[in-house]
Order: sequence, then structure tokens, then C-alpha cells
Amino acid sequence: MSGTPPELPIVVLDALMPTAQRLVLNRRGSMVWEVESHRGRYAVKVGYPIEATADWPAQPWTALAPAREGAVLHRLGFQNFAYGEWDGGTWNFQPWREGPDLHRLWEPCRTPDSLIAPHTGVALGCVQALAELHDQGWAHGDVQPAHFIIGPERTHLIDLALARGGHVPEWYDFPFRGCLVHYEAPEIARSVLATGEAEATPEADIYALGASLLISATGWRAVEYPDDAPRPVQRQAVADGKRRPVKARGELGELIQSMLSHAPEDRPTIHEVAKALV
Repeated sequence: MSGTPPELPIVVLDALMPTAQRLVLNRRGSMVWEVESHRGRYAVKVGYPIEATADWPAQPWTALAPAREGAVLHRLGFQNFAYGEWDGGTWNFQPWREGPDLHRLWEPCRTPDSLIAPHTGVALGCVQALAELHDQGWAHGDVQPAHFIIGPERTHLIDLALARGGHVPEWYDFPFRGCLVHYEAPEIARSVLATGEAEATPEADIYALGASLLISATGWRAVEYPDDAPRPVQRQAVADGKRRPVKARGELGELIQSMLSHAPEDRPTIHEVAKALV
């Protein structure tokens, strides 16, 4: 069986015995539910392969992504999660993280004539979440505003399916082929254009974090290209460093500019970014 699962896989229903469930996302090979159960509140991710269309090639890796993330969570020592297979792909469940994502939280900063500057404390929370991952020897590989959940007590960095830094079972693994181009570092874009693959690194995460802070604070992408440009054209603009002349207001402006440096060695480390925000 392949294609979109009509409901949560039986194995997940048996494990969680939901008292309530809500479909949060159904997009290109991935479904996410918010599930309430006697065990607590969970995010359940279900992956399935993407079939080829006139516009997109087939993407079988999406079926493996939830289990790959589960393996990463295991390596990182997370608790209260599980992962496995269903007849169309793989799944995982993990604790639900409550709160707005970075882009939504900073929406008031982007309104016309807004006098609200992006709060450095929020930025620091995002930096600290990424620093925890880097300190364990991992790169996230898919840093973007939607993956920072600003909770009441701390910020959570979610969606670790593309993370690199430790062993992942080969039957769940797949090559890193870049991420959402808006947040892709130039060296990642160049490698994907040249070979179809790249290496996720902490330096590329720093660039992606800078691009995430910029778009969340200003509404503008770091790199200029037409909204409807094909993916290779977008990547070429990133690889060429076609930066927009835009800067975030307040203390973050100069820091973000350094995080978006074209050369990886010119970017600050995650701890240098944190130090600049304290």
C-alpha cells in the first residue's frame, strides 16, 4: 500500500489509544496529528512516498523520514517517544510542543509602520535550542522559523529528520539533499546543484538561523529570486549570494548579517551568537 494514510496507523492507535486527535498537516509525503491520550499529548508523524508528477520527481525518502527522526531522537537521549513502520512508510510519536513558532510570534514586527522590534530574548531562546544540538555533535540540516516552537518555559527545536552527526540505521537513512531553499546556505545550494547531495553542517545551520530570524523579523527572504522560480534557479541565486539589501531592526541587525556571511568560516559559531545576545 502507498499513498496518503486515511487515518492513524493501527500500531499508533494501539500504542496511544487516543481520546482526541486533530490532523495538523498533510503535505507532500508527511502527515502530522495532534493526539490526546491517557499517556499525554503527542505529535504523531506519518510518512509515505511521494509519487512522481509532471512538476516533481518521485520522493521515496519521505516515507522514511519519521523513523529516521525517531532514530535521531534515540541517539540524542530523548524520552517518551516511539517510532516504527506501517504498510506505507514509517511513523513516530513524540511529546507535543505547545506555543507559536518563531515566524508567527514575530508577526507584529512585520506589520506596516510597526514600532515593535524583534525581541532579542526570543532570538536567544532559538540560539540556545540549536546550541544544545550542536554541543552533542549534530547539525540540524533543516533550520527554519516553523521549527522553533516558543514555549512558556523554553524554546524547542523540532523536526530532526534531516539531522546529521551520529549513527542512523541504514534501512531508515537517506542522503541529505538540501532543505527549504529560503534557508539554505550557499555551500549547500552549490553542492546540491553539482551533485544532488550535500553535507549538513553547524555552519550551514548558522546561516539558516540567520535567514530564519531575518524573514521572521522583516518578512523578507535573505536572497532575492522570483517567488515562482524553479527550484534550481532559486538554488543558483543562493549559491551566487544574491542577497537582498534588507536588515532587521534593533540589536539583531548586524548579528544576522554576520550569520548570513557567504563563506562558512566567516560566520560566528552558535556560542558566539549566544554571547552577542546576552
